[in-house]
Amino acid sequence: MKVDILAIGVHPDDVELSSSGTLLRHIELGYTVGLLDLTRGELGTRGSGEIRTVEATKAAEMMGAEFRENLDMPDGFLQYGEDNLRKIIAVIRRCQPAIVLANALGDRHPDHGRAAKLVSDACFYSGLMKIKTLGNDGKPQERWRPKALYHYIQDQNRKPDFVVDISPYLTKKMALIRCYASQFDDHK
Repeated sequence: MKVDILAIGVHPDDVELSSSGTLLRHIELGYTVGLLDLTRGELGTRGSGEIRTVEATKAAEMMGAEFRENLDMPDGFLQYGEDNLRKIIAVIRRCQPAIVLANALGDRHPDHGRAAKLVSDACFYSGLMKIKTLGNDGKPQERWRPKALYHYIQDQNRKPDFVVDISPYLTKKMALIRCYASQFDDHK
């Protein structure tokens, strides 16, 4: 399904924590949004991959995203390589976003930086004619390169290139974050 914005996070909840207010604003303006998680976050101290998948599905529905997909890359051991690049390229080509949002290039969590590099390079490679990928229907995909890639700020304090006012969306953003009860509720 074609979308205007594809928001990619290495873990379920990365998108909600870092850019869901921006996505909510754009959905209200009529833009379509797709969500892509690279891992299930199965190594997290709290919850499990299965629980986080259920939470991510609920958050995507509440947000109004057109779809949420997970590429099942290994949490914590996410590697930069052709196989993972091709998985991301195939999603980019399938949904043909004008804008891609991705993890910060440098961050406290090692997966975030690796994912950011993977997504950045996949956005470039998805526009190369000689890289062949197949769609879900088994047919060759057409090349596609997003017009813009933006990295959202996560844990480290960085000077943003631009800021989106999400004041009217803070309550709903917090509701999306609360979908991840396994990550934030006290489970003693």
